[in-house]
Amino acid sequence: MLASAILAVGALTTFAVAQNDSFVCTGINAANTFNASITYEGCWSDSTVRTLNGPQINIAENDPQACADACGYRGYNISAVEYTTQCFCGTVINAAAQKLAESACTYVCPGNASAVCGGTYVMNIYDINNPNPNPPPVQTKRSPVCLTNPFCANKACDVSLSQADRIAALLSQLTIPEKAQNLVDSAAGVPSIGLPPYEWWNEALHGVASSPGVTFNSPNGSDFSYATSFPEPILMGAAFDDPLIYAVASTVGKEARAFANYAQSGFDFWTPNINTFLDPRWGRGLEVPTEDSFHAQSYVSNLIPGLQGGLQNTDYKQIIATCKHYAVYDVETNRNGQNYDPTQQDLGDYYLKAFKTCVRDVNVGSIMCSYNAVDGVPSCASEYLLQDVLRDEWGFTEPYRYVTSDCAAVQNIWEPHNFTDSEAAAAAVALNAGTDTNCGSSYLQLNTSVANNWTTEAQMDKSLTRLYNALFTVGYFDGQPEYDGLSFADVGTPEAQAIAYQAAWEGMTLLKNDGTLPLSASCRSVAMIGPWANATTQMQGNYQGIAPYLNGPLTAAQAQWSNVVYAEGTAINSTNTTGFAAAMAAARGADVIIYLGGIDVSIESEGHDRTDISWPGNQLDLVQQLSTLGKPLVVVQFGGGQVDDSALLNNTKVNSIVWAGYPGQDGGYALIDVLVAKVPIAGRLTTTQYPSNYINEVSLFNPDLRPSNSSPGRTYKWYNQQPILPFGYGLHYTTFDVTWCTPPKSTYDIATLVGTSPPPYSYSSGSNPTNTTTKNDASPWTTISAWVGNAGSMSSDYVGLLFIKTTNAGPAPYPNKWLASYSRLHSLAPDAAEELPFTLNLNALARANTNGDLVIYPGDYEMMVDYDSRLTFSFTLTGEAAVIDSLVRQQATYDYTVPVHPQA
Repeated sequence: MLASAILAVGALTTFAVAQNDSFVCTGINAANTFNASITYEGCWSDSTVRTLNGPQINIAENDPQACADACGYRGYNISAVEYTTQCFCGTVINAAAQKLAESACTYVCPGNASAVCGGTYVMNIYDINNPNPNPPPVQTKRSPVCLTNPFCANKACDVSLSQADRIAALLSQLTIPEKAQNLVDSAAGVPSIGLPPYEWWNEALHGVASSPGVTFNSPNGSDFSYATSFPEPILMGAAFDDPLIYAVASTVGKEARAFANYAQSGFDFWTPNINTFLDPRWGRGLEVPTEDSFHAQSYVSNLIPGLQGGLQNTDYKQIIATCKHYAVYDVETNRNGQNYDPTQQDLGDYYLKAFKTCVRDVNVGSIMCSYNAVDGVPSCASEYLLQDVLRDEWGFTEPYRYVTSDCAAVQNIWEPHNFTDSEAAAAAVALNAGTDTNCGSSYLQLNTSVANNWTTEAQMDKSLTRLYNALFTVGYFDGQPEYDGLSFADVGTPEAQAIAYQAAWEGMTLLKNDGTLPLSASCRSVAMIGPWANATTQMQGNYQGIAPYLNGPLTAAQAQWSNVVYAEGTAINSTNTTGFAAAMAAARGADVIIYLGGIDVSIESEGHDRTDISWPGNQLDLVQQLSTLGKPLVVVQFGGGQVDDSALLNNTKVNSIVWAGYPGQDGGYALIDVLVAKVPIAGRLTTTQYPSNYINEVSLFNPDLRPSNSSPGRTYKWYNQQPILPFGYGLHYTTFDVTWCTPPKSTYDIATLVGTSPPPYSYSSGSNPTNTTTKNDASPWTTISAWVGNAGSMSSDYVGLLFIKTTNAGPAPYPNKWLASYSRLHSLAPDAAEELPFTLNLNALARANTNGDLVIYPGDYEMMVDYDSRLTFSFTLTGEAAVIDSLVRQQATYDYTVPVHPQA
């Protein structure tokens, strides 16, 4: 029977098929004929432990029958539907799971509106009465889909055809409903031809992270049970070390590809978050590196090539990275329905810069459009943002580059934005604008959209073509020898662990010190007090995966000192003082007190902005009491957003303050090693520390950067009052002398500066492109340098920050200053000096005009090294002002195929 089937397929498929020596293409589609018989078992919990012991399958049109068919074919006798698209398989129900009231399961199934598909961390469980007695073998390693049956027999696998023709052949076989089912994140595939489902939602913010497309096995220690957990980006940004960012990204990309190769994840990852940390209340500020647009550009110019496998390998990627959230997104409050009307000047000068770098300069594969509206139009429906700027101006036009929506952002176009009158209309305007795939289920409405002539099947094909081209770049169809060999042996390697440790300590920042730090490595007794003292998972922040280990501060302190006493004292945001007594008792018996507190994801998180930028709860009260004991007192401040440290800075009995962010899997050892100077402290704040009253002076929803009658201004560039601690602030255990080595010239002619040359790329491996192009803001200007001498007694790193300002070049108002370059020296010994280079591009000289164009203006400028301007140099630009990068103008009107209602 098998032989005749092979002969039959052979007669139909005379084209060349991508194969290997052991694969036989039969074209037989056994999975498509399986029909499960099911019995309902009720609504069950699925939160603290995994309720079923089998795989998770994401099904676009999920319902109990579809899920049971998928699980039953694989030989499982239990299936469960959860959170609309999630299907789980298993053989037993975990004894720790609980059966719940039916009212706990309420989500409507996308494949059957009359059925229920669980809820958030709850599932409807079904017994499968007829599991397949001869299930297919479990594939531990993913095969290219053109090496699987029955899809291998499809014309889409004919390698003698061009890639475009193969995709066209695939699309020609799909119905409109099937196309719609493959334009959502839980893409259904096409069961009738054997194209498997694919989940586009995979996360890797600071390491491969738990998400619908990513599976971590258990127990910890087994294959693909963990991934390296690096610090949150806000801490890594504070290192101001671009080669470190490239090393971290390369490691994350390699581990992510290993997961994908073994079907533990997809090949695309929705990272990085490159919105800038504009408002100190933002709940997701921990996910981004900085408040400064230039710093964000430098960060992503190293991160994206590291993740994807290089700058040039756009057709053969390690993984597909996604720059998010485009655009003007930095507030959680009302994020699904808020409209922002930024000036074109702020768009060109601030909000769009990092996205431009992602697209134009480092070839990111994907962009995610955000929840909010910009100028009255939801971002995922904005033809201005997605077509005029992204594709027409920045050149996001290669066939493998695509736009994904944020989750439910297409539905939000309908409600709460009320931009359209129905969800099907929202799906149409998003697709027409250029949103290629939808996280959620709104694109399942495209059947209705096409029937109503609001969009077309051709538009669906355009988006599907981009998505399938993207999957070709990672070997999804044919395999990819360069990366297919990566396995769990490449996850959590000693090198990866060392980079995670380095990334943690390099970003830690010294905010106050009277000489108490560094602590003696041989202290007789140390009191570890506070809600972060015994942190483990707390150190990972959010968008985290399972770490191989979590070495917290208490563990590291106990390894460093022989006598360590721990007391929590108080929780992060508690007013309960019952723990104070134990904390004070522990502190009285110690030689040194280390208080570890601040904020964590209970205070700042996705969907949850802060309402206060002071220290939460009664933590300051406990620190005040500890300070009366007359013992050396070190405060370690954790969290992504800054808190007002005025009380601690003004209290002379608080000897030292260290900011430690969210330091990841080895954060405890990184911290203690910093405190005893096994490694140097040299991080710099990447966000302004504002006084607590700042939140009463500027609206959370005001996108304007420049100060006005209703705002003191945003970020260090425009804030017109005295910060508690400025952007770029950071102390050391030693002192440095800084003098010019190669200063800039005193005069530059603008016309000479804006000629032609290759664009620069700062990523740390590989070669630059050889093509020549007209200069733009990314083109090189000059390289200067300073001599940095260590005048103290301890070896240390040194971060040099180079700022520029002007008071007469171009129109007023003028920024206070702006970051133009930075560089980090490592392990500078006492009495040694080293040259610190600063590479500057033309962006360093540019400011946006009212149209958002970047312009170089003639006038007088001053360069300043470090936040305190310890070294300065004045220079002049002569000639006529020159535009080096234009921002496309918005059209007066855009033609929508449905009635739309722009927001005021």
